[in-house]
Amino acid sequence: MALRHAVLAALLDGEYSGYQLAKAFDIGVANFWHALPQQLYAELTRLEGDGLIAGRKVIQENRPDKRLFSVTDAGLAELERFTEASVKPSFIRDDLLVKVQAADSVSAGPLIEQLTERAAAAEARIELFGGLLRQMRGAADEEEFLRRAERVGPYLTCLRGLAFERDTRDWCRRSAAVLRERRHTAPART
Repeated sequence: MALRHAVLAALLDGEYSGYQLAKAFDIGVANFWHALPQQLYAELTRLEGDGLIAGRKVIQENRPDKRLFSVTDAGLAELERFTEASVKPSFIRDDLLVKVQAADSVSAGPLIEQLTERAAAAEARIELFGGLLRQMRGAADEEEFLRRAERVGPYLTCLRGLAFERDTRDWCRRSAAVLRERRHTAPART
């Protein structure tokens, strides 16, 4: 997947300025695609040049003018082509997993600390995703929302982010507990 497809998908929610898009990425898209603000601005320029999005200038009083972007018909067609193409499975690349792989040969203390920190970060993201899901569905329960909502894609990706963060939190807590226990009961290395 290219950044362009993630930007096009994010713009399906409506018109965004570059700043608003960066905020939307931080909240809704970051669970499956990471991009720096400067990457987003550069991609907006490319997408507009390719005719996949349209930008319009908004004049603001007491503030600099801004540009709002929306997906064009050509952008929708590009998303259609993208969704029709088969996808390859993704792979995990995570420095923490490399460190855990080496757990039997390195000092456990820093590793336990990093696992604990990662679990806490995952817990914070779980709270964020839970709030986003409640906000998206409003008064509807989840099943009702999924049956009747105008757009369910953002909700479904948020559910995936929530599941990922829960799994990460649980794995980190368990791994830290195992390493703590082994530190006290494991035979000395020779």
